[in-house]
Amino acid sequence: MAVYFDHRVEAPDSSGAAVLISWHSSVCVLAVGSVNPSTGGCVDLYLQQVRDDSVHLPSLLQWHPTKLLLAVGWETGETMLLSHPSGELTPLPNNTHNACITVLEWSSNGGRLVTGDQAGVMAVWRVDARGKLQGSPLIKHDYSKPLTCCIFRPPPPAEDVAMLARAAVSGDESALDMFNWKKSNKRAAFALGSQEGLTFYISTADGSVYSVDEQARSVPLVSVESKIQTMWYSKRRDVLAVVTDSLLLSQFSLGPEGIAQEISKVKLSGRGVQHADIVWTENGLLITASGEQHIRLWDVELDDHYALSLDESLGFEKGELLNCVSFCTSKQVLAAGTSRGRVALWHMVTVSDQQGDTKIHWKLQTPAEVEGNISQLQWGSSSHLLAVCSSSCVVILSEHVLCSHYSQQMAAVQLTPTQLSLANFNTNTHITFHTDTHIRAVQVTKDMVAVWNGKYITVYEPSGQTLHSTGSFQCESPALVVHEENIYTVEPNRVQIRTPQGTVKQLLAFSEAEGNPTQLSVCGSYLAVGTDTCHVRVFDLTRREAKAMGVTKNLSELIPDLGALRSVRCNASGSQLSVLIAQVNGRPDNKVYFYDIELDTLSHFDFFTGRPESSLAQSEDSQRYLCFCLCGLTGTEMKISERSFEAVWENMARMCVKSRRLDVARVCLGNMGNARAARALRNAEKEPEVEAQVAVLATQLGMLEDAERLYKSCGRFDLLNKFYQAAGQWQQAVETAETHDRIHLRTTYYSYAKHLEALGDKNLALVYFEKSDTHRFEVPRMLMEDNLSLEIYINKMKDKDLYKWWGHYLESQSDMEAALHYYDLAQDYLSQVRVYCYLGNIQKASEIANETGNRAASYHVARQYEGQDEISQSVHFYTRAQAYNNAIRLCKENNLDEQLMNLALLSNPEDMMDTAMYYEEKGTHMDRAVMLYHKAGHVSKALELAFATEQFGALQLIAEDLNENSDPALLARCSDFFIKHTQYQKAVELLVAAKKYHEALQLCLDQSLTITEDLAESLTVPKDSSHLSEAGRKELLEKIADCCMRQGNYHLATKKYTQAGNKIKAMRALLKSGDTEKIVFFAGVSRQKEIYVMAANYLQSLDWRNDPEIMKNIIGFYTKGRALDLLAGFYEACAEVEIDDFQNYEKAYGALTEACKCLTKAKGPFDLLEAVCVCESLLEEKDLDPAVRVGDVYGFLVEHYCHHGNFQQAWSKIEDLRSTRPNINLSLYVSQTSLEALQNAAGVRLVYRDTDTHAAEDDEEVEEDENINH
Repeated sequence: MAVYFDHRVEAPDSSGAAVLISWHSSVCVLAVGSVNPSTGGCVDLYLQQVRDDSVHLPSLLQWHPTKLLLAVGWETGETMLLSHPSGELTPLPNNTHNACITVLEWSSNGGRLVTGDQAGVMAVWRVDARGKLQGSPLIKHDYSKPLTCCIFRPPPPAEDVAMLARAAVSGDESALDMFNWKKSNKRAAFALGSQEGLTFYISTADGSVYSVDEQARSVPLVSVESKIQTMWYSKRRDVLAVVTDSLLLSQFSLGPEGIAQEISKVKLSGRGVQHADIVWTENGLLITASGEQHIRLWDVELDDHYALSLDESLGFEKGELLNCVSFCTSKQVLAAGTSRGRVALWHMVTVSDQQGDTKIHWKLQTPAEVEGNISQLQWGSSSHLLAVCSSSCVVILSEHVLCSHYSQQMAAVQLTPTQLSLANFNTNTHITFHTDTHIRAVQVTKDMVAVWNGKYITVYEPSGQTLHSTGSFQCESPALVVHEENIYTVEPNRVQIRTPQGTVKQLLAFSEAEGNPTQLSVCGSYLAVGTDTCHVRVFDLTRREAKAMGVTKNLSELIPDLGALRSVRCNASGSQLSVLIAQVNGRPDNKVYFYDIELDTLSHFDFFTGRPESSLAQSEDSQRYLCFCLCGLTGTEMKISERSFEAVWENMARMCVKSRRLDVARVCLGNMGNARAARALRNAEKEPEVEAQVAVLATQLGMLEDAERLYKSCGRFDLLNKFYQAAGQWQQAVETAETHDRIHLRTTYYSYAKHLEALGDKNLALVYFEKSDTHRFEVPRMLMEDNLSLEIYINKMKDKDLYKWWGHYLESQSDMEAALHYYDLAQDYLSQVRVYCYLGNIQKASEIANETGNRAASYHVARQYEGQDEISQSVHFYTRAQAYNNAIRLCKENNLDEQLMNLALLSNPEDMMDTAMYYEEKGTHMDRAVMLYHKAGHVSKALELAFATEQFGALQLIAEDLNENSDPALLARCSDFFIKHTQYQKAVELLVAAKKYHEALQLCLDQSLTITEDLAESLTVPKDSSHLSEAGRKELLEKIADCCMRQGNYHLATKKYTQAGNKIKAMRALLKSGDTEKIVFFAGVSRQKEIYVMAANYLQSLDWRNDPEIMKNIIGFYTKGRALDLLAGFYEACAEVEIDDFQNYEKAYGALTEACKCLTKAKGPFDLLEAVCVCESLLEEKDLDPAVRVGDVYGFLVEHYCHHGNFQQAWSKIEDLRSTRPNINLSLYVSQTSLEALQNAAGVRLVYRDTDTHAAEDDEEVEEDENINH
């Protein structure tokens, strides 16, 4: 891609504003004429900075056609020749011209110079081969009229001696005869070299053109009506064309005797201005810029004309004017300067149709921008340079092909002469980097960026989000590539392999026959080298040093007519090379060649025919390689003729439709220069379906059937609908919308209607406007010029909107009666009222407003009555219009206080406030003021006013709206007021709202107010409240519950005790309520032993004997509460009931058995130590319970000690028992095993009593037992 970069000309400080610029025709030297108000005028030659100062303004600059000699004309008439680079000045003789120089023209070879001034003086000067002025003028003539322009008549074509010589050597007899001057049948000697034409034409301000021949004879030639601005001579037709300042184009045929005959006269379109910029091209195209928004072009030979305009989508502004033009013949590019500092560039493309006719197309490019209003443009001798003179500076625009490179997931793209955009696709990072020099080439790897400016190579390394320089070295190598850590450059007969610091570490030598390397390319790990003698060689870079693969191949042996290599690329395996060449005549070849290194074979693809060689077509790898090769081609690498070039790329783009390769299609469109198609394809990328994107490409290429098929295959009927519309296939578009694209149905109807209207078919257009539901606006617009048809249509449709529109139209035509009729049909009451008021019939307007209740109509009538000072009527209609603020305003102004209150209540809070303030200021109706403040939401203000005026009734109403969001101080004040007036319930509510819970509860206690559930809930503070701590909250809840207990509201008390966390008190309150169902439920959910026991005790007070469910709950609650002793007592009671009431001893026995089990469980686990201590304490008592036998106590202790091996203690207890009861039988209380173990341990034989004694002892114990029983 090529863009234009601006290089501002750095003028000396003494130079002023530039007014003239002029390039030399063959050398890149720019002359700039400027003027400084303080120092005068001057001329600077740039690229060498040679200057010549003068005290006046330069008027013309004209370079010698071949030599570095500049003719400068000044406004004083002074003329001088400035030589470059010596800076020598040669002024023309004094007194030649005394007026502003208006004509400076060199002959074709520069041997003559014509000067002319505004006074009409013309002089012709001779200049020798060294560029020196030869004495006085050859001719000096006074025309007495200002001279305007001058052109030399081109000389007749001369024979080309070189071509004749080649033909003669080849054996061409005619050429040999021309060299033989003595041949009688040939003419005299042929003209050697080109002859300089010395005849010229000069014009004056009165429209006259004079012919001056070599003998200095000046004769009138032609005359036109006004001042001549430019002239052009056609060598092919011998026609002189002149253009006047009024844009009158006249053409004159010039005969051999110098007689001119007018052959045409036309008035060119456009604005004729005195200083229009007019340019002629070699083929007779007249281009004019006259400060308009477009450029006008006239083809003089074809008698055709057209205009070029700017495109805002490319960056131009609306209203931008075109001031000047310049055409580059070699590039076929037209440049134009605008009033806003932009340079518009059109590329001329000649296109041939199928019939072979050619047509010129101008493709507008993105503009270059400079500062100021552009006044002059000129292409330089180098076709890539364009000088721009604006009101603020002189800028040289340089065309530059942007360089780029991609390698190892790193990409570099040049943005400006010194700016690079770098992207690392591995890390997904992007860097924009500025260099210190201009960038002519760039190479990247993952760790290095090499930049070449033509003389130096600078190496950078990535460092975070920037680059830092690691080395720079001088190198003027025409080729540069980078691979890993190596930089490859070329010099005569060798390739240099350098380190990033520039050190040469290896040389790849080429012989004299192999030539000098000029082309370098790296792909993968292989280096391809091409030389100026058309040799190619591939090197393997995988090793430490580069190694040649095979031998150097001379492609001249394989490719006929090979002149030079333009591009050499290798594939990733190093097995094939792609080559672009230039032929011997210097023209680019229209083929790309593929050389197989291993097989030593050559194949090619012909871009002119669009077909590959048969061997190439069979190679998939070569086809893929060709595709990528085409994607990388630039204009300099592939300069085929314009017609064949575009045809090749278009054919490839058509192939992309079949293969759906949109990436390759973008490249093809770009090389075709088809910006419109490229933009359409880029916009189509948003479509999710690939088929839809390809269909857009097919449409742009004219493959309409393919586009239609693709849209249908992907189901994008919306795009198919648009496609049919763009193609003019409206019936298909409508059918598609009706069947598949109903979401765009109305839009399609509307577009079709607009199309029909453009065709003049208004009847059918009307139908589709109705279908699109746009007829209410579009049909009146379309039929506006046919009022009768429009009225018939409106009456036919009976549409209220159309009636209303027609009524407006009739009203604008002052037909009020008809307008009222149509307003009535449209039910447009506002318009009826407005017209009746205009006619002075306000009574009728009032009737309509009252009957219809239309707010807009009522408002209009109210305004009319207000204007007539009928206040009551105006207030009435303002009220019907719901314009209450206006009604309130009138009531205030007219003291209608009675109506004011009702109106304020109907209006918004702002009006209520305003009315309340009105009442308060007047000091009357204070109750109304209080009410309005209250209704408006200003409760505090209403309360203050109520307190101040003792409006107790109003206070009652206001207090109802107070809540916890009200001001606490206000709430407290209101509560005091209600306490004072013994309205304790309301006072409590206000205290609760003010968060004064304890005061509210105390007031309830003091005044014996019943605490309802709602009041209790309002007194309950939420958890996590900032007004009370958790402990304070529970305390408040218990107080509320206590109060409820006093008032006998046990259920509410239970609830509050529960919320306070005191379930025991909650159960007690619930027990007092006697609600058995809730008691059972509460006990079940509380899960506390005490509550279980309390519930069971309560249930025993009920008739549990006849209700098994109660008996079941009693047993269950005692069991859950671990009250086994109480449960045993309940079983005992059950046994008594069974015996007393039912004499059922079996059930009684079962109940007692359960009681016994409960008592056994109630004793808990047996603790020996505790039991021993209890037995010891029993033995110490003097009066032992008769129910306990002493022998059992001692027996237990002896058994315990024997079991634990403490026989001494056991013996001691035996002795104590014998001492207490000498005749006791030990075997009754101690087991035989323990006694034997004790005897064995003590070694003593115990004496047992006989059986009788034992029997007597038993009798004694029984008696003892009997005594116990009695």
